[in-house]
Amino acid sequence: MIATTNQITKTPDICGGRACIRGHRIPVWGLVRYRQLDMTDAEILEAYPSLNAADLDAAWEYFAANRNEIDHDIRENEDEDAPAE
Repeated sequence: MIATTNQITKTPDICGGRACIRGHRIPVWGLVRYRQLDMTDAEILEAYPSLNAADLDAAWEYFAANRNEIDHDIRENEDEDAPAE
C-alpha cells in the first residue's frame, strides 16, 4: 500500500474530508464511480489531465483496501444528486 500512503489524502476542509488524490480536489469515490460506469483508465486520464497512471493506481488500491468507505461515499453523493420527489 505504498502508493496509497503517498498519494491519497484526507483533509477535513477539502471535499468534506473524503479520500482524494494528493494535491487535487479529486475524490477517490468519483474516480471509482467512473470506472464502474465502464470508463477506461485512459478515458479517466483524458478527463483529468492533471492526473497520471500512478494516481489512478493509488485510487484503485485505496478502494480495494477501503471498499465500504468508498461505496458509502458513492451512495451518499448519489443521494445528494437525486431529484426531489
